[in-house]
Amino acid sequence: MNQKIIFLDLDGTLLNDQKDVTPGNRAAVDRALAAGHKVVIATGRPLVSAVEQAERLDLTAPGCYLIAYNGGILYDMGRREVLFQQTVPLDLVRQVFAEANRRGIHIQTYDDRDVLVEPRCDDYAVRRYCNIIHMEYQVIPGVEAVTEEPVKLLLIDLERRAPLENFRDWVIDWSDGALDSFFSSPYYLEVVRKGLNKGSAIRQMCELLGIPIENSIAVGDADNDLPMLRAAHVGAAMANATAEVKAAGNYVTRRDNNHDGVAEAIERFLL
Repeated sequence: MNQKIIFLDLDGTLLNDQKDVTPGNRAAVDRALAAGHKVVIATGRPLVSAVEQAERLDLTAPGCYLIAYNGGILYDMGRREVLFQQTVPLDLVRQVFAEANRRGIHIQTYDDRDVLVEPRCDDYAVRRYCNIIHMEYQVIPGVEAVTEEPVKLLLIDLERRAPLENFRDWVIDWSDGALDSFFSSPYYLEVVRKGLNKGSAIRQMCELLGIPIENSIAVGDADNDLPMLRAAHVGAAMANATAEVKAAGNYVTRRDNNHDGVAEAIERFLL
């Protein structure tokens, strides 16, 4: 069998606007697994949220994997095992928090259970975020209370993009190659170790599983999906994707995330 692997973003891709999987997408994923192919959820969500989502979608059998934190963790759902993890050093975490505080931008990080925020956080922003990803948040006295290196930091501004764009430029310049920063939505700015993204995660997952990159398909809709669409042999942009994502893909689905767009990609390239 010519085994293939498909990488699926969650929000705006596998999930519809109601955060559910359409019956057509569900059936197509099941057929892909039954045919012996690998299915990987590739998301910016924290691992605990990604695992919860995979369980809700019943993607827990052998052949099901996760990319969490936009590439910071690779996870085997069948074996419940972390395959790879890379974190942000605590000294950098504290300096990025300090700069966000100076600029008045909401910033958060994570432990293995909760979202972590300081008392000065934007309460509405973190509550809205946690409601979407089904996690709780914990208010800590200050960033000094974070004692385990986190996988990523996230900055949120629900009204203005310019402050986040300026902060992204500052992080990349200030860290001198140690950190990277990119948008996962118009309102969410990610900060991770340099070189971590969904594209690097695709290459690493293919290597770990012994699947040639020529047998890979990636499907996504947002800017943080750009690296994986460029890394995979087939980069399928959703019909509802941003213009930049559509330009980066070598295939654009006719159907969007509300109308079985993932099923279209699976039927065309896997089955």
